[in-house]
Amino acid sequence: MTRDLRSYLSARGTTTPTIGPDGRLGFLADTTGTMQVWTLEEPRGWPTQRTFYDERVSFVSWSPDGQRIAFGKDAGANERDQLFVCDPDDGAIERLTDRPDAIHTWGGWSPDGERIAFTANRRCAAAFDVYVIRGDDWSADSSRDPAPVFEGDGRLQVADWGPEGERLLLFEAHASSDADLSVLDLETGERRHVTPHEGDVRYEDPTFGPDGDAIYCASDASSDTLELVRIDLESLAVETVRSGGDRSIDGFALDADTGRLAYTRNVDGYSELYAGRLQGATDAAASEVGVPDGVASELTIGPAGERLAATVSSTNLNYSIYVVDLTGLEEPDGALEAERWTVPSAGGVPLEEYHEPDLIRYETFDGREIPAFFTLPEGAEPGTGPRPGPGPGPGEEVPVIVDIHGGPHSQRRPSWRNRPVRQYFLDRGYAFFEPNVRGSSGYGREYAALDDVEKRMDSVRDIAAGVEWLREQPAIDDDRVVCYGRSYGGFMVLASITEYPDLWAAAVDFVGIADWTTFLENTGDYRQSHREAEYGSLEADREFLESISPINEVDRIECPLFVQHGANDPRVPVGEARQIADAVDEQGVPVETCIFEDEGHHTTKLENRIEQFERIADFLADHV
Repeated sequence: MTRDLRSYLSARGTTTPTIGPDGRLGFLADTTGTMQVWTLEEPRGWPTQRTFYDERVSFVSWSPDGQRIAFGKDAGANERDQLFVCDPDDGAIERLTDRPDAIHTWGGWSPDGERIAFTANRRCAAAFDVYVIRGDDWSADSSRDPAPVFEGDGRLQVADWGPEGERLLLFEAHASSDADLSVLDLETGERRHVTPHEGDVRYEDPTFGPDGDAIYCASDASSDTLELVRIDLESLAVETVRSGGDRSIDGFALDADTGRLAYTRNVDGYSELYAGRLQGATDAAASEVGVPDGVASELTIGPAGERLAATVSSTNLNYSIYVVDLTGLEEPDGALEAERWTVPSAGGVPLEEYHEPDLIRYETFDGREIPAFFTLPEGAEPGTGPRPGPGPGPGEEVPVIVDIHGGPHSQRRPSWRNRPVRQYFLDRGYAFFEPNVRGSSGYGREYAALDDVEKRMDSVRDIAAGVEWLREQPAIDDDRVVCYGRSYGGFMVLASITEYPDLWAAAVDFVGIADWTTFLENTGDYRQSHREAEYGSLEADREFLESISPINEVDRIECPLFVQHGANDPRVPVGEARQIADAVDEQGVPVETCIFEDEGHHTTKLENRIEQFERIADFLADHV
């Protein structure tokens, strides 16, 4: 059956759960076309919409006293969030910040629900200061501007409040694989560094433990993979609480008052969800909770530690929120079950028609095994035949889209992310190949570092090896391979079509990096040092960065190129798109651009997404 793109992109999702003290659920849903705040009183009930903006809402957080819901919103996807609070009963909204030139990063409610903490780069574009304000005595209309309680010098975020509301736990990212934690005393203003370490170490989802005498988080301080650890705030000793073995614990939540906790274990991209409780300072008992095969994320435990909520999705389940009653931990058998609370519309395509990928591994140039997800369209069979229309016919070889994830510290996982678009192309007869090349997260620290700085192009060699694997698959047409990727994946597209021009029939670059020097010179001030820590610095590595910039090898590009970008992108400035498109056009190679003036690094509005992918489908139909 042939369907138009809107039928696929009309599928909805619900994410970012937050639980109120009365048991109500708050979340974000894109029912109206952009993410907005909704609340729900019972499982599978009728939700109530709380915000009504054309622009997306970025987060939602219910106050511990239940009186207010905090949320953030930017403009034109520019990522400069402003903060708001909403009354969960009458829907009244109050704006807390009105500095459209600054980014406000949510930090959380104080334990009594009277104060909020956040960080913002109001004073200096490259540094985030810490702010604490009372939600009931300050607003954007106030005559006084809030003063920071601490002036930072990097990318500070508030991770948690101390149990008595007297301290803040601060997180600072130096690079994708390196971070630090510190504790800020709100009375004295003293900030204490609590994670001294050598080399790169991650500290994910940090939170104060019972009594506030320790921090619990997921960390690779003592292992190649992320473990659940306890950091003693007196001795600063790091001890393992739960190990994921050779797999990372990549999501964690803890209710300090009850000791109830939850975590996810990343198994080749699939999530295993566990819930349990602390039995001692460095001992936790936990059992697996059954959820659909796919990815569980955004773990949150509600007031009194009674409920756990998580966003769950798979390749044939749109983002849905599941809730676990943690009081079941007190039962003799300790059995826990996840109950689905939200059932977002699947749009015009039944979920059972979505194809599940196969997890494969292929050998690359140095003998390593590279994991990838591979999906064939319905009816794909070995043989030869004419170019397919919507869906292959019997005996037809099919074109394939090699979809490269961004990051690079990211991982292609079997979640709902962009699945409607993938299914649209699968139903039009394309296969999909989604590799997790070296540099991807989810496989340990060593694997993630294999593409750092001077090893950058080794990951591009992994892509070429993936194409060689595809050429051995009898259902794939060797002459119709498409290179496709977003953000850092966009750079990988441009690098692949310059380094290996003979492999590709066409390429699609979303918000990609064309020139490492202009990218680092023009990216947001707050991002430059963070990006240089992984990619190389302009001061020390300029010559190398120039040598791997696709713009300097543009004369090698042979295949038609589609370039998409948002004019408000603070991460990869839109100049990257314009310069590569102009340079390819000067070579006489077909190039098409799609630049939205009201979007940024992501295309957030439904109508823009429809236009974008309709144009890409037409582009590929013309050239593949």
